[in-house]
Amino acid sequence: MNDNNDRKCPAILISAPSSGQGKTTVTAALARLHRRSGLRVRVFKCGPDFLDPTILESASGAPVYQLDLWMVGLDACRELLWRAAGNADLILVEGVMGLFDGKPSAADLAMEFDLPVLAVIDARAMAQTFGAVAYGLAGFRPKLKFSGVLANRVAGDNHAKLLKESIDESMTWYGYLKRGGEFELPSRHLGLVQAEELGDIDRRLDLAAMELEGQEVRALPPEVTFKPVTSPIVPLALKSRTIAVAKDEAFGFIYRANLDLLAQMGAEIVFFSPLRDKRLPKCQALYLPGGYPELHLETLSENVGLIKDIQDHQASGRPILAECGGLLYLLKSLGYQGRELNMAGLLPGRASLTGGLRGLGLMRADLPEGTLRGHSFHHSELEMDLSPALYGIRQDGRPKPGEPVYRVGRLTATYIHFYLPSNPQAAAALFTS
Repeated sequence: MNDNNDRKCPAILISAPSSGQGKTTVTAALARLHRRSGLRVRVFKCGPDFLDPTILESASGAPVYQLDLWMVGLDACRELLWRAAGNADLILVEGVMGLFDGKPSAADLAMEFDLPVLAVIDARAMAQTFGAVAYGLAGFRPKLKFSGVLANRVAGDNHAKLLKESIDESMTWYGYLKRGGEFELPSRHLGLVQAEELGDIDRRLDLAAMELEGQEVRALPPEVTFKPVTSPIVPLALKSRTIAVAKDEAFGFIYRANLDLLAQMGAEIVFFSPLRDKRLPKCQALYLPGGYPELHLETLSENVGLIKDIQDHQASGRPILAECGGLLYLLKSLGYQGRELNMAGLLPGRASLTGGLRGLGLMRADLPEGTLRGHSFHHSELEMDLSPALYGIRQDGRPKPGEPVYRVGRLTATYIHFYLPSNPQAAAALFTS
C-alpha cells in the first residue's frame, strides 16, 4: 500500500452523557464480538486513561493507544488512526467522560476525524426521558455526526421496548445490555480493575459479546477516510542504554506509546516487579510509573533488597523517572486505610490516600530538558520536606499551580504522568546521565 494514500476503514466513537455509563463495557463487548467473527479490530481510548485500555486490549487482542488532541497532538492522532486503518477491519474509539466534557472533548475528536458517534446511556430508572437525553446529545452540536444510542443496564425486554420507542426516528437504536450481568466490570478508587487482575476477564468479555449478538450494533459502521501524515524522525538518543521499567499489579499505569518511543530511540527495555523481584536489573536508567502501591504496602516495604538497589542506583547518579505511584514508592512512608509503612526513602516526605480526588487534569511541565505534556489523576495527599523544582502548568488555563515536580540529582519525581512522545528529545534527556 502506498504510504501517501488515504485509507478507509469502518469506524465509530463510543461515548456517553457522563462517566460511569458503561462505555468501556460496550466498547470491549463490540471489540470481542467482531474479533470472535474473525475481524481485525483496533481500539483507541480518547483521553489520558491507563485502566480502560487494559480491558480493551484483552477484548481486541491488539495494542490500545491514547488519542487526545492536546496531549498526543493532532498529527500524532492522525498518524495512529491512519496506521490502524491499514491493517484493521474495524476501528473503535472509546470516548472520555461525557461526550462534550473537557477541552478537547470526545466530540472534538469525533468532529476532527469525521467519526460517527454511538452514545451509551445508562437507562436505570428511566423510560421516555431516555429519548430526551438522546435527542439532546444528538442536537447539541449540529455538525457532529451523531449516529444512535445503545441502552445500558436495562431491566428487560419490555423496558428496552419503551426506550427504543422514545428515541427520534432519525437516530439508530443499536440495542441494549441488561443490568446485573456477569460480564460487568469491577472498579476501585481510580477506576476499573486492571484486566490482568481479573482471572475471568475472557469469560466476562465473551458473555458481553454474546449479549450484543443479533442486535443492530452487530452491523459494521460506515467507512471513514483517514489521511496520511509525515512522521518526524525519532533520534537514536538512547542507543545501547538499558532502562528498567517497573511493571506489575502495583505499577501498571504507563502509556504504551512511551515504551514504543523509548525502544524507537534505541533503548533496551527490561521489566521488573517491585512486588516479586529481590534485585534491580542491571540498567543505566529506572522508570517507576504510576499504579496502586497503596494496595501492596507490606510487600513493597519488606522488599528491602530491591529498595537498597534503587537507593544505590540513585546514589550513583543514574537517572530515575517516578510518576504518581512511582513518586509514592520513593517517599519515606505511605499510608492507606489506617496503616503507614516505610517506602524507599529517596524523597523526604510522606503521603496518605484520602477518600476522594486530590489531583486531576491535563498539564505540561517546562523541564530543563524541554517541555513534556501529560496529566494528573490521584487520591493521595503529599507532605514533602523538599521544595519543588517547578510546577506543572494546567492546560485549562487556571492560574492555580499544577502538580509539583521534584528533582534530586538525576531523580525526577512528580504526580504528572508524562506522555513522552510529546517531546522525544526531552524524554531522552530524562533517561541519560
